[in-house]
Amino acid sequence: MWQRLQWLIIKELQTIVGSRQGRLLLVVPVLLQLVVFPFAATLEVKHASLVVYNQDGGAASQELVKRLASSVIFDQIVPVYSQPELREAIDRQRALLAVVFPADFSRKLAAGRSAPLEVIVDGRRSNSGQIASAYIGEVAAAYQQERTGDADGGVGVRNLYNPNLEFQWHVLPSLVAIITTVGCLIVTALSVAREREEGTFDQLLVSPLTPAYIMAGKAVPGVLVALLQGSLIVSAAVWVYRVPFGGSLPLLFVSMASYGLALAGVGLFISSLSHTQQQAFLGVFSFMVPAVILSGYVSPIENMPQLLQWLARLNPLSYFIPILKGVFLKGYGFADAWPWLLPLWLIALLTLGLALWCFRRHVE
Repeated sequence: MWQRLQWLIIKELQTIVGSRQGRLLLVVPVLLQLVVFPFAATLEVKHASLVVYNQDGGAASQELVKRLASSVIFDQIVPVYSQPELREAIDRQRALLAVVFPADFSRKLAAGRSAPLEVIVDGRRSNSGQIASAYIGEVAAAYQQERTGDADGGVGVRNLYNPNLEFQWHVLPSLVAIITTVGCLIVTALSVAREREEGTFDQLLVSPLTPAYIMAGKAVPGVLVALLQGSLIVSAAVWVYRVPFGGSLPLLFVSMASYGLALAGVGLFISSLSHTQQQAFLGVFSFMVPAVILSGYVSPIENMPQLLQWLARLNPLSYFIPILKGVFLKGYGFADAWPWLLPLWLIALLTLGLALWCFRRHVE
């Protein structure tokens, strides 16, 4: 029986990598996303334009404008001389945000008092605008502290695990999870549907293999694909992008295999319900987008409504991403990863059991 299972696994692998198109499908998307994602999927704000409406014209306001212009965030300062000009510049997206200096800005600082500024953010680009406005607040607070001599308001910020806030350190560990999700789901979801389309499904059913062995033979290639693609991304993250890796390498592969099993169950469940590969592909897409959104990669799970938080607890991606970030940036070992590994195993058991039940139901 084990030899027949081995033959089925080899058959599935030959189907995946037996053609040039199949091999390209496994490798090329990984390479493209490795090149694009670390630079495109970023919340960093650089080379933005800033509108300045300076009603003061004093030395203090001019000095603060020079400090803002010298940063990497703002490479273009657009001066305006009225409120209508300011609004038009924001409306036409000539600038990300605007700073308004009141007429008594320099006078208040000269008298040793605080001088508030008004920052107007383009709400159509709220994320970038909030980040840039926070930077303006830091620069303005530091400058006013120098002028007034008030050191009590200073706040020291130290970033653990990512001291320089390198966004690639956040993107690349998460990219391991996202790309392995795509690869493993497509391989497993198309497997049974492909057998139905090619007319070989009935031959598979009359073989000596039980439904459980058939599902195992379909799941193992998906896990192997997940391990291969995940290893490629991890290698590129460490050797090309210089993301620190301080955790346990065996833990990384165990977690990738566990996550692959959970995804294989989802993919085989989709494949069991699908009669064509097109239906299976649409099923993968229907699962993939909510899974990424509910994983905590885009926004924290704690900020979601309670119902979506419960759904996120059933999402294997929301457990795999913390393990990856912990292994890369926090030096996780097995003792540290238990709170996320155990739910991942339970989800894998649940999805594989559901896929097997659905497969048996359709066979009968």
